[in-house]
Amino acid sequence: MPTELPAAPLSVGPRATLGGAGATPLFILGPCVIEGEEFLWRHARAIHEICAAAGAAFVFKASYDKANRTSGKSFRGIGVRAGCELLAAVGRELGVAVTTDVHAPAEAEVAAECGVDILQIPAFLCRQTDLIETAARTGRIVNVKKGQFLAPWDVAPIAEKLRAAGAGERFFFTERGVTFGYNNLVADMRSLAWMRAAGFLTVFDATHSVQRPGGGGDRTTGDGELAPVLARAAVAAGCDGIFLETHENPAVALSDGPNQVPLDQLGKLLATLLRVHEAAHR
Repeated sequence: MPTELPAAPLSVGPRATLGGAGATPLFILGPCVIEGEEFLWRHARAIHEICAAAGAAFVFKASYDKANRTSGKSFRGIGVRAGCELLAAVGRELGVAVTTDVHAPAEAEVAAECGVDILQIPAFLCRQTDLIETAARTGRIVNVKKGQFLAPWDVAPIAEKLRAAGAGERFFFTERGVTFGYNNLVADMRSLAWMRAAGFLTVFDATHSVQRPGGGGDRTTGDGELAPVLARAAVAAGCDGIFLETHENPAVALSDGPNQVPLDQLGKLLATLLRVHEAAHR
């Protein structure tokens, strides 16, 4: 099966494009959840500086609500309107596109109204027709996280739902691992080739692919130190972008700390990934 990218490149914001023959990967970067206003601005500005130094185009991401937590007592976020307004403000000041996950049709409408550029459909909700159709009708770009229970070719019906609802080709899919066994995932690099050969822009989520869902009993654990390994493999295998969560101190993060890349390691990792891309396309 051919692995060349047949999908047209997609402009996702100022100076940022996803896809295109030989194009460098787009990076979707940010903390897992908005832990507070000052926290978000600090991370956004730091990531902006790191990407500028590395010559990397990026989209800033953070969640206003972590609706899928192992424990009902876990921190979830600051709420849809407050979170989306804050993300939109960050995007305006820094001149970058912003994204967040939406969990219900009403949330998709609020996020679009506030100015969020890319609406992300969570993996567990990737086949929820009402949510997908509402996100498409907003006119925003839609990123669908491929469910842990889906084969690569199972994204085709999701694409048809998006197109039928008016998204055109303004969407992409993100691979984030497949359920392998109890509390474990496996990242199959063949998935990237298969989805791209089917005509879809494809991003690889390096940090969620190293999760161990519910592995800590009342919380999700993971192998964050392996996220750079999988990111390098995905860039070499061929993908249009890398999704990667980063935090200034993952040990105290309020969500998904074990999977996030320390912020002070991000610059070196981005430089490495760009070199891997250059070597793979030389």
